[in-house]
Amino acid sequence: MSKVKYYYDPETLSYRKIERKKGKTIKFGFIFLLASALFGFLFVFIASQYIESPRERALKRELSNMELQYELLNKRVNNAFAALESVEERDNSIYRLYFEANPIPEEQRRAGFGGVNRYKKYEGYDNSKLIIESNKRIDLLQKAIVVQSRSLDEIAVLAEDKEKFLASIPAIQPVRNKDLKHMASGYGYRTDPFTKVRKFHFGMDFTAPRGTPIYATGDGVVKRADANSSGYGKHIRIDHGYGYVSLYAHLYQYKVRANQKVKRGDLIGYVGSTGRSEAPHLHYEVFKDGERINPINFYYGNLSAEEYARLLEKASLENQSLD
Repeated sequence: MSKVKYYYDPETLSYRKIERKKGKTIKFGFIFLLASALFGFLFVFIASQYIESPRERALKRELSNMELQYELLNKRVNNAFAALESVEERDNSIYRLYFEANPIPEEQRRAGFGGVNRYKKYEGYDNSKLIIESNKRIDLLQKAIVVQSRSLDEIAVLAEDKEKFLASIPAIQPVRNKDLKHMASGYGYRTDPFTKVRKFHFGMDFTAPRGTPIYATGDGVVKRADANSSGYGKHIRIDHGYGYVSLYAHLYQYKVRANQKVKRGDLIGYVGSTGRSEAPHLHYEVFKDGERINPINFYYGNLSAEEYARLLEKASLENQSLD
């Protein structure tokens, strides 16, 4: 029950009942409601500045987790760049140098992307800079990996060709050391066994018994196996490619035929004394681009350092050749 209020009327010397007008009651009620609404709004506004809602706390945790993930991603990208730089260093200073290929410049490995802004879609966010920089580094890493991959593809082709080249060079002695009597004559001026005149000897003479095996000194194709060249008697010529040809003369017997492919170390014939020859031996020559060169430079494939030194010493003696 609402309380009844009175006021003292001095004119009538009595208490009179206070009667509130209906309009004023509505007015006071409206003011009260408006004040309550303003107070509530101010409370919510102030609270929103200092007190986080559950959704805000969840979004902040999500944002913090995202920043942590980008930080971890950047660390992984840094590690990937470090590993890639190690491969690039070996690629430029070892692989490409060994195979005589030009190093790939740093500008080409780290070149950016010109033209259209690839990262426009990441702009306008609170963490746009972080997101854009991370994506740039990933793109640069991907491009550097592609450049390195292509370089390794090129190196693989060069290595395959280098392997073929190394296998083709005449790089072993055509007669085994255990079958040799001695190295009769080397490359250079020697005394002719028939005329006794000093003239240039273009090959090396290996003295060995008739029938001693002779081996191909490198991979190649037999171009000739005949006796149709003056002075050489029965002889074999092998084309090794890359401008190299080896010649084996004064043979007793062939074990190969023209156009036959041979591998280094294959048996191709036997020592004899056919043609212009004084005694059983193998006359061996090496050609490079049509010019005769000293075979002594091509025995690294099956001789030790000591054996090579002894061979070099004997080959340098100016004695009499056997052909």
